Amino acid sequence: MLTLLSTLISFLMGGLPKLLEFFQGRQDKAHELALAQLQIQRELEMRKLGFEAQERVEHIRSEQLATESAANTQQVLIGAQQAEMQAIYAHDTALNEGTSQWMKNLRASVRPVITYGFFLLLMFVDIAGFWYGYYMSVPFDDMLNMLWDSETQALFASIIAFHFGGRAFGK
Repeated sequence: MLTLLSTLISFLMGGLPKLLEFFQGRQDKAHELALAQLQIQRELEMRKLGFEAQERVEHIRSEQLATESAANTQQVLIGAQQAEMQAIYAHDTALNEGTSQWMKNLRASVRPVITYGFFLLLMFVDIAGFWYGYYMSVPFDDMLNMLWDSETQALFASIIAFHFGGRAFGK
């Protein structure tokens, strides 16, 4: 019986390394499978982050294109305004051809005469209003509020801006 038992144990002991190798292989394969899953998950996260980064890059590019488009639109608008001004100047020049110097001077003086006329009218109304208020004993604060109200200020500012500002920016 002992012989039988020792033969059985020897037989099993010969297969024990294979049995241990089988369990070790299973464990190694499970570990490799877990590592592969972690690596796949990491690659998916990196791709997701990469796509998000790519999406951000595309968003920045689209904003840049929008900015360039707006700048190009502004340049086209400025070019159109310049072309319009050149056409106006060319038309004015064409109207002056064949006319006398007196007519040229008269045409050139229309805008300044109208501007000076409105300015002088404004000064006359304000001076006359001040003089009337002074002789009627209106308090200075009330008189100033009546003569120099917001509408008068806007009118004065538009006359000055039209005559002087338009000439400065037109050159």
